[in-house]
Amino acid sequence: MEKRSEQRFSGAVTIFRGLRLPERATPVGYAALIDAYDLQVPWPRKLRAAAERHRVYSEGGWELLTPRHRPPATLESHLTFALKHEGLDLAVLKRLFQTVGPEPIAEWVRSKPTGSYARRVWFLYEWLLGSRLPLNDATRGNYVPAVDPNLQWAGEGKVSKRHRVRNNLPGTPSFCPLVFHTDTLREMVDRDLALRARKVLDEVPQHILSRTAAFLLLKDSRSSYAIEGEKPPQDRIQRWGRAIGEAGRHPIDIEELLRLQSLVIGDARFVKLGLRTEGGFIGTREHPGLRPLPEHISARPEDLPDLVSGMIAFDQEAASALDPVVAAAVLAFGFIYAHPFEDGNGRIHRYLIHHMLAERGFNPPGVVFPVSAVMLEEIDRYRHVLEDYSRRLLPVVDWQPTEGGNVEVLNDTADFYRFFDATPHAEFLYRCVHRTIERDLPEEARFLRRYDSFCRRAEQIVDMPDTTLDLLFRFLQQNEGQLSKRARTREFAQLTDDEAAAVERIYRDLFTAS
Repeated sequence: MEKRSEQRFSGAVTIFRGLRLPERATPVGYAALIDAYDLQVPWPRKLRAAAERHRVYSEGGWELLTPRHRPPATLESHLTFALKHEGLDLAVLKRLFQTVGPEPIAEWVRSKPTGSYARRVWFLYEWLLGSRLPLNDATRGNYVPAVDPNLQWAGEGKVSKRHRVRNNLPGTPSFCPLVFHTDTLREMVDRDLALRARKVLDEVPQHILSRTAAFLLLKDSRSSYAIEGEKPPQDRIQRWGRAIGEAGRHPIDIEELLRLQSLVIGDARFVKLGLRTEGGFIGTREHPGLRPLPEHISARPEDLPDLVSGMIAFDQEAASALDPVVAAAVLAFGFIYAHPFEDGNGRIHRYLIHHMLAERGFNPPGVVFPVSAVMLEEIDRYRHVLEDYSRRLLPVVDWQPTEGGNVEVLNDTADFYRFFDATPHAEFLYRCVHRTIERDLPEEARFLRRYDSFCRRAEQIVDMPDTTLDLLFRFLQQNEGQLSKRARTREFAQLTDDEAAAVERIYRDLFTAS
C-alpha cells in the first residue's frame, strides 16, 4: 500500500489546484488526499499545509503548520493526520474510499489491528459505503469514538463490536452534516440562552406576555415572506404564523413537510406540490435566452427521497443528542441546500428552526423567537452563510442547461448534501437566537408596558374608545411624539390644544425620554 501511494503526493507548492498558498508549503491531511487522488469534492472550509518556517498561522483559507507537522507521504499517514487534526469530512472520506478501493484500507487494519485510527477508518469505510471489508471482527483494542468529541459535535454513541468503535456520528449515511466546536459556539452554549429567555419572561405580566408572544409570532411570519421578496395578503401571513406557533407539536415526516408546503404556497395552481421531479437551482438566467446562471444547484430529484428520509431520521433520533440550536442549524440548512420542493423551501427551512427549538423545549412554551426577523435585518450575513457552502459546492457539480431553462445534473452529487460542515450555520443561528432573547423579547415586552401606560394616562385626560386611542398612539409614533396638522384638523379635531399637548407630553415621557 505505502509504495503505491508514495508517488501520488506532491511536495512543497505555491499554487494548489488554482489556489495560492500564503507561502511555499506542502499540502497535508485532506488537502493532500484531495490532490493525490484527484477527488472531485467540495473543499473543506480550511485547508492545511506544512511550511518551512516554525510558526503556525492562518491566512486565506489555509492553516500553515511547521515542518514537524508534515506526515510521511502515504495514504495511512495523511488519513491519520486528517482524523487527528481536522476532524471528519465524510464527503471527502467517502470519495477517497471509493477511489482507493477496499484493499489499502484492509491492509492497514491487518498491519495495525489494534490501532485506533485504523479501526476508525475501517468503521467509516463500512458505514459510508455499506459494504464489509474482508476482515475478521476486531478482538483487541480499547473502544474509540468515530467522531472526536473534542473537535466536533457528536451523538450518544452506539457500540460497534466488529470494529471496537463507538458510533457517535450524529446522523445516518443518508444525512449526517457535522459541526466543529468553536469559541463562538462554546460561548453561546455557556450562556444558557434557554434559561435566560425564561428569566426575561418571568418578569413580564401574563397579559403582556400573551400579547408579546402574538406580536413576535406575526413578526416572524411576515419576515419569513419578506426574505423571499414576497408581500402576501394578511390572511396568508396569519395562517403561516399559526403554523409556526404549532411548531414542534408534530414530528417531521414526509406528510408533515407536504402539509407545510401546501400552507406556504396557498394557491397551488401554478406550482407542482411534492418532491421535485426536475432539477433545481438558485440564481438568474441570461438574456436573451433562458440559460441558467446558478449560484447554487439543488440536489438531483432522484436523490431527494433518500435525503429527506435521512433528515427525518435525524429529527427523530440523532438530533436529541446535540445542542438544540446546533441541531436546528443542521436540519434547517441541510433542507435548504437540498431544496426538495419546487417552491416554499425557504419558509419551510426557517420553520424547521422553530420546530427543532420547540420540540427540544428550548424556547418558553407559547413563545416563538423571531429568528426570521433577525435574518431579514442581517440579510447580507444570512446570504453569506448560505453561500459559504454553495461557493465550494458549485465547482464540483457537473450540469447542463435544459430546454426549459432549468439545470440537469450529470454527476453523482448526493453525498454533497448529506455531508457538509454546518459550523458557520450553527454560529449564525446562535447569534440570531441570542439577539431575539437579549433584544426582541425584552424590547417588545417593554414596549407593551409603555403602550398600556400611555393608554391609561391618556384616558385620564380624554375618554375615547380603544381603537381611537390606538389611532392616536400611532399618529404620535409616526410623527416623533407630535400630532400632525392633518391629525389635529381631521381625526382629532375635537381635542383641545391643552388635551393635545398633554397626550404629546405623555408619549414623550414614555417613549422618547433617555
